[in-house]
Amino acid sequence: MAFRCLFLGDVVGRPGREAVQALLPVLRQRYGADLVVANVENAAGGFGITAPVAEELHAAGVDLMTTGNHVWDKKEAYPFIADCPYLVRPANYPPGVPGRGTLLHRLPGGGSVGLLNLSGRAFLDSLDDPFRLAPELLEPLRRETRVILVDFHAEATAEKVAMGWHLDGQVSAVIGTHTHVPTADARLLPGGTAFITDVGMVGPRDSVLGMDTATILRRFLTQMPERFPVAEGPVLLCGVFLELNEVSGQAERIEQVLETWEKAR
Repeated sequence: MAFRCLFLGDVVGRPGREAVQALLPVLRQRYGADLVVANVENAAGGFGITAPVAEELHAAGVDLMTTGNHVWDKKEAYPFIADCPYLVRPANYPPGVPGRGTLLHRLPGGGSVGLLNLSGRAFLDSLDDPFRLAPELLEPLRRETRVILVDFHAEATAEKVAMGWHLDGQVSAVIGTHTHVPTADARLLPGGTAFITDVGMVGPRDSVLGMDTATILRRFLTQMPERFPVAEGPVLLCGVFLELNEVSGQAERIEQVLETWEKAR
């Protein structure tokens, strides 16, 4: 039996959240999705996550949430991150950090899905080695379910591609996040793992990675500090649709989802 999942890229600020609210009911019905996962590390003002923002997205139909290096940008969210049952942060942070890096989600119709969040280290903080840590983290999940999704939040494309090959045949999907630009390499790896280097973002289309273009250009031209506001205008929703075999855990299909939405004036 096929398990169907929508995985949405980094949700950027209010425009991204509004696009999720508007489009997700339609997309969920179109694809018959049993589960919706989204990366939410940029969902609160473009940087970080807060409890109200996470609850807003959860109410909109996002079942599970992943994060990345911006997860700690809003200090008021630390208690929420520590206790939230549907949100994960990168598992390769040192011991004692709030929150969890893996979770097991029980589906209403029966069965379960494992979720693992990892952060890359190239051009990012020097966290624990995700390549060495991943097998150890996957073992308890694999005792409960064959369907396991991995969000690998990383800067370097080579590191993300390497992680796909590293986990091929061990997990159902390795979805790259962080760089906000969707790559054109969605595929099934030989061992049955669905892979994409970067799923993209749910954020303003006419922007620099979701941020106001004029501000970012001024930063590049002057090298002076700037506060980066979230851009406005049409939103590009990027994601992937996955069909996964519940028995074997192997992926049977990965399809990019690209939708444009504009708020009515």
